[in-house]
Amino acid sequence: MTTNQKTTGAPGLNIGRLLLEGRAFFALIAIIATFSVLSPNYFSASNFLIMSSHVAIFGLLAVGMLLVILNGGIDLSVGSTLGLSGVVAGFLMQGVEIPAMGVILYPPVWAVVVLTLALGAFVGAVNGVLIAFFRVPAFVATLGTLYVARGVALLMTNGLTYNNLGGAESFGNTGFDWLGFNRIAGVPIGVIVLALVAIAAGVMLARSAFGRWLYASGGNARAAELSGVPTRYVQVMVYVLSGVCAAVAGLVLSSQLTSAGPTAGTTYELTAIAAVVIGGAALTGGRGNVRGTMLGAFVIGFLSDGLVIIGVSAYWQTVFTGAVIVLAVLLNSLQYGGVGRRS
Repeated sequence: MTTNQKTTGAPGLNIGRLLLEGRAFFALIAIIATFSVLSPNYFSASNFLIMSSHVAIFGLLAVGMLLVILNGGIDLSVGSTLGLSGVVAGFLMQGVEIPAMGVILYPPVWAVVVLTLALGAFVGAVNGVLIAFFRVPAFVATLGTLYVARGVALLMTNGLTYNNLGGAESFGNTGFDWLGFNRIAGVPIGVIVLALVAIAAGVMLARSAFGRWLYASGGNARAAELSGVPTRYVQVMVYVLSGVCAAVAGLVLSSQLTSAGPTAGTTYELTAIAAVVIGGAALTGGRGNVRGTMLGAFVIGFLSDGLVIIGVSAYWQTVFTGAVIVLAVLLNSLQYGGVGRRS
């Protein structure tokens, strides 16, 4: 009888596990179906591409956040790093005045991009060194960096916004808006950038030694260290990569808006964390993948844009987003055994 009961119960358990593990995918399908019924303008290729360009910002932050969470950490500074990166890019595009020489230098766009990515890597390296070598808790270290980066952005702009970042032919710095407005085969450049970053991160996690080290150190840092994994190096690198992803997101967002403000990216760190959690990653580290994180980012993006399209108040949008995050954390607890295993 015991054997028969197990056999009978197995299909139900398998279906339940399938629904639990594929919740982000099923949630995305449900969101698309619901808003397609509520609004005739929702289900169209042009609208999906527009929404995907919005998702690109969250998705880029989420890829970096996934690497940090896989390591068992958290990065609260990505939103501020995004804002600071955009401000630095705007500052460079406006021209760098050198009073001693009486000249204003206008760096080409490629130099602006390289310097901005270097800034993101530097912010991430500061986080990583504080956490890996000085043993500062990740929450505290990245919270401090959040305020420092936001403060620097405000100081650089005096609270104002850099506008008209298209550049000028005479200064040789045109092309910055290419990231935000151009398309390849009808697909926005920002979406293509997200796809390339996601593919690179997925290959790194699945095929490289660093990916194996990351999963090992996130699952059990002490055991990984005893096995020869350079855990401190891994810890620093995930924050560096998170900072670079935030810088890329800052470049894409500034290009889309053709402006850069010091408050850009406010609370985006929470959206990135939400995308990772909705995608099925464990906040305790060691479990998660890029595919799930991308689905989580699209769930949040398509839900937010859908609520806007049907005219839901911005206050209710916050409520719905918060409810989705709480539900995702609850399902993660069920999936990874955080609930109901004490007996």
